[in-house]
Order: sequence, then structure tokens, then C-alpha cells
Amino acid sequence: MLSFDIRSLESQAAAVDEELSADDPVWQDGDPKPTGPVRVTGRLSSAGPSRFYWHGRISGELTLPCRRCLAEAREDVNDETHLIFAESGDEDTDDPDVYRLDPRATELDLRPAIREQWLLAAPTFALCREDCKGLCPRCGADLNAEPCDCSSVTDSRWDSLRKLGRSTG
Repeated sequence: MLSFDIRSLESQAAAVDEELSADDPVWQDGDPKPTGPVRVTGRLSSAGPSRFYWHGRISGELTLPCRRCLAEAREDVNDETHLIFAESGDEDTDDPDVYRLDPRATELDLRPAIREQWLLAAPTFALCREDCKGLCPRCGADLNAEPCDCSSVTDSRWDSLRKLGRSTG
């Protein structure tokens, strides 16, 4: 569980060693969702009246389409994170790096902040392998599987320049 009683946090820090499930409702449509649980480890402690500090790591795996051939590509996501939580109305809550807490809240839920950190750490693009040849721009064939016949086809729009190159060479 990634929710903590605020009253107990004010007197004693909490060790965090949990998993955020890939099907947790915190994930939204369009998010690069993890393929399995996201491992969340760290320490959550008081940082003054109605302020809390979390230092920890998130790690998991993500599947994205390869940016060259569109096959599935797996990427590891690992990030060290520092988060500050403060009650709304605190002078620092205008800072976008500070997560706001409702003054009436009795629990601090790390899940929305973990989701945001995941979104920031997750890669936008992936490669299925470093030497991926991609797709043929003409016929769409997967060039990793076999070469296509399109490479021998030339674009006639360049014929004038080809002729010019031959006459000067």
C-alpha cells in the first residue's frame, strides 16, 4: 500500500518498499503504462509542520513500438526521485515540484506522484535492437527480415542531376 497515515509520519519516518500494479486506477488513458508492477522503494519522513519528504527509487519495464520498425521494444525505467508534499496554502505550494496536500487529509497517497515521476522517466522512443534497419519507406517491408526490391527503383525526379553528374565526371 502506498498510502501513509499523516499523523504517524509526523512522529516517525516510514520505509517504503512496495509495488504499484500496472492495472492500478492511478494510470490514465494515454499513459505509457508499465508491463508489470513498478517497484517503489525509499523513505518518507516529516520535513516540518505539514510537510513531508520522500526520497526513493522507482523501477519497472515498459513496452513501446520500435521507432524504426514498429516491433515491440522493451525498455527499463529506473529513476531516483525526491518529492516534497505540503499542505495547500503553504508558501511553497506554488512551486510545481511540490505536491499539495488537503489540510483535512489524514493519509498521504504516493501513487499520483509516482505516476508523474514514471511519466517523466519513461522514454518516448525505443529501439527493438541497436542495429534495427526499420521499414522500407516505399513498400513498408521490414528490412530486418529481408531486403526488398524497392532499393533498385530510382526516383525519376533526380534524372537531370544524374545526367549532369555523368557529363562532368
